Amino acid sequence: MRELPEQAWAIIEGRSHDPFAWLGRHPADGGVVVRAFKPRAERMWLLFGDKTLAMPRIEGTDFFEVLWRGGDFTTPYRFRLENCEGHRWEEEDVYRFPPVLGELDLHLIGEGNHFEKYKVMGAHVRVHEGVHGVSFAVWAPAAERVSVVGNFNHWDGREHQMRVRGSSGVWEIFIPGLTSGELYKFEIRGANGHVFDKADPYAQQMEVRPRTASVVHDPHGYQWRDEEWMESRAERQALDKPMSIYEVHLGSWRRANGAFMNYREIAHQLVEYCQWMGYTHVELLPITEHPFDGSWGYQTVGYFAPTSRFGTPDDFRYFVEYCHRHGIGVFLDWVPAHFPKDAHGLARFDGTALYEHEDPRLGEHRDWGTLIFNYGRNEVRNFLIASALFWLDKYHIDGLRVDAVASMLYLDYSRKEGEWVPNKYGGRENLEAVEFLKRFNCLVHERFPGVVTMAEESTSWPMVSRPTYLGGLGFTMKWNMGWMNDTLGYFAHDPVHRAYHHHELTFSLVYAFSENFILPFSHDEVVHGKGSMPCKMPGDDWQKFANLRALYAYMYTHPGKKLQFMGIEFGQWPEWNFDDSLAWDQAQFMPHRGLQLMMRDMNHLYREVPALHEVDFDAAGFEWIDCNDAEQSVLSYLRRDKQGRFVVVVLNLTPVVRHHYRLGVPQPGFYRELMNTDAQAYGGSNVGNAGGVHAEDVAWMGRPHSLLLTLPPLSALILQPE
Repeated sequence: MRELPEQAWAIIEGRSHDPFAWLGRHPADGGVVVRAFKPRAERMWLLFGDKTLAMPRIEGTDFFEVLWRGGDFTTPYRFRLENCEGHRWEEEDVYRFPPVLGELDLHLIGEGNHFEKYKVMGAHVRVHEGVHGVSFAVWAPAAERVSVVGNFNHWDGREHQMRVRGSSGVWEIFIPGLTSGELYKFEIRGANGHVFDKADPYAQQMEVRPRTASVVHDPHGYQWRDEEWMESRAERQALDKPMSIYEVHLGSWRRANGAFMNYREIAHQLVEYCQWMGYTHVELLPITEHPFDGSWGYQTVGYFAPTSRFGTPDDFRYFVEYCHRHGIGVFLDWVPAHFPKDAHGLARFDGTALYEHEDPRLGEHRDWGTLIFNYGRNEVRNFLIASALFWLDKYHIDGLRVDAVASMLYLDYSRKEGEWVPNKYGGRENLEAVEFLKRFNCLVHERFPGVVTMAEESTSWPMVSRPTYLGGLGFTMKWNMGWMNDTLGYFAHDPVHRAYHHHELTFSLVYAFSENFILPFSHDEVVHGKGSMPCKMPGDDWQKFANLRALYAYMYTHPGKKLQFMGIEFGQWPEWNFDDSLAWDQAQFMPHRGLQLMMRDMNHLYREVPALHEVDFDAAGFEWIDCNDAEQSVLSYLRRDKQGRFVVVVLNLTPVVRHHYRLGVPQPGFYRELMNTDAQAYGGSNVGNAGGVHAEDVAWMGRPHSLLLTLPPLSALILQPE
C-alpha cells in the first residue's frame, strides 16, 4: 500500500481541518492531479469537456486519483461515479471550489461587528463560480473536524468535510447541486475525539419537532407587498400614537379540529378579529424554533428560523405581510437571555462551552434548566444582534419584546449567596450584558428607524427606556410590572376593604413618567395556578365581570401603551393552556360577550380620542382631579392631548351606586359620556347619566365648575366636554 501523507490520514480518520489540502485539484508535473474521497464508490472517472479519464483507486483506501496531463486550475470538471450495485451518477467536485467567505467577513466576525452575519453563516442557496449549489458555514473553533451531513451523502460525515478558515473558528464548504429543502446537520468531532451532530445555529428553517435537522431555505423567492405599511411605520409607531397590543400564542389562540392552523390561515382569522376588536398590533410569543411545546417558545434553538409547527418561512412572511396590509403591526418576543440544553442545540456546541459560560455560576439558570449566553464573547454578541436584525430585515417585524431582561442585568438573579460571581468591581451588575443590550438597541434604532424595542424588566433598574447617550439602556419602552402587580393586588381585594388599599392604585403615578411604560396583562398572569382574570376578581359572577370592565377601562385611561393577552378580553374562565384553543364558546354568551364588546368599544375609543394616547410619557398628559377619596374608593383624573383637550375619567370601585357625586372640572359646557362600563350592552346594571351632564357654575375641588354625577357600581366613566 502506498504511503499516505498526514492530510490524507486525517481525512480517512475524520479529523481533517483542511481536506482541501489533499482533495481536489493540485499542481503536478505535466498538469494537475485530481483526488477524491468517495467511500460509496467502486469506480470513478474524471469528466472535462468531451473527455473522460479513469480515476484509479489508491490501493487499500477510498481515495481515487488521476494525473490530468495538460489540466489547469481554471477548466471546470465533474466526476462520474459507480457504486457496487452498478448504479452510476455524476457530481461536481466539492473540493475544486474556493471559499465563499471573504477576509472582510472573517475580520468582522472575529471582532463581533458582522451585523448581516445571517447572509454568510448557515446554509445559503447561491451561484458560486458559475455553479448552483449551497454554501455552508458554521462557527466551531474548538472542533477537530466539521462535516455537513444530510440525505445527499447518507448522513456520512466522512464526505463533505469542511475547512476551517484560519484562526477565525469558522468552517465552510460549498456543495454544488443542492437546493432549497435539503435536510442537513453539522457533524462535529470535538477536541476530545467525541463525534456528535448539531443543528445549524443560523438555520432559517428546521424540521417539525421532534425531528431536529435543519432545512436549507432560499428566502429570495418571496415578493413583499407591504410597502405602504413599511413607509408609514415610523409615524404609526411614534410615541404619541395609540398602541393597543394583542399578545398571542399562535398554537393555542384558535385551532382547527384540535390541530394547529397554518400561518396563512391564522393570518386571515387573527387580522379579522383584531380589526373588529380595534387592536393596533399583535405580539407573538416566541415563534423562533423550539423543541418543547411546553416552553411556549421561550427555550429557543433556532434563532433565525420561524417554527415549522405552523408552516414554512414563506408562510410566516405571508402572515406578517397580511397583518401589515390590513393595518396591524407585528411584534415578536425575542429571547437573548438563555437557551436550552437540548443535545442538537447550542449547548457545548463544539464540545466546549462556546455560546455559554463554562462556570455554571455564570452560565446556567438552574430555575429554568437553561444556559446563559456569554455576552463577553464577540462572536456570541454578534450572533444575537444578527438574530435581532435578521427578523427586522427578512421578515419586516415591527418590534422586538426582549424577554427576561432582569435575568440578564443581574449576576445574582435568582441565586443564593455563593452561587454567583461578582463583576470586576465587586458588584452584581452584569456589565457585559448591559453593554450588549445598549449595542442591540443602538443598532436596531439606527438600521430600522421606527422599529420598537420593549424590555420585560421587573426591577427598578434606571433609565431602561432612555437613550444610551444619556446613560440609558436604549429601549423604546418598558413593561410596567409594578403597575400590573399593584393593580391586580388592589382588584383582588373585596370592595369593602379597598378603602385601606387606595394607594395601590395611586402609587403608579409617582413613577409613571420615569420610563416609557407599557401596561401589561400578559400570559404570565393567567397560568401556573394564578387563575384566569375573572377568577382573580372578588364577588359573584356579576361583580367579577363588573370589576374586569372597570379594570380594563382604568388600564386604557392610565398613561402608557397597552398590552392584553389573548382570552382575557372576553374573560375566559379556565387558565390559559398552551395545548388547547381558547374557550371561544364562552365568548358567545354573557357576561363574556359583554366584556368583549366593552373592550372592543374601549379599543376604538382609545384610538379615536387623542387625549387617551397622545401624551403617555409626560406628566402634561395626566392630572388628578381627586386621588384622595379612599373612603368611597373613587378615583378621578383628566387625560390631556397635546392641544390641552381633555377627557374626565371617574372610577367607582365599590358595588355601591354613588348618587349626586360632585366632581370639579376645568371648564363649562356639556360633558358627553363616551364610555360607561356599566352599560346594559356590556352586562352592567345600566346606571348612568343619560348620555352626559352639563357642568354647573359651582366651584369644587379648586376648580371653577363641577359635574353632578351618578356613579354606577364597580364602573368607569369617561366624559368629554363638547
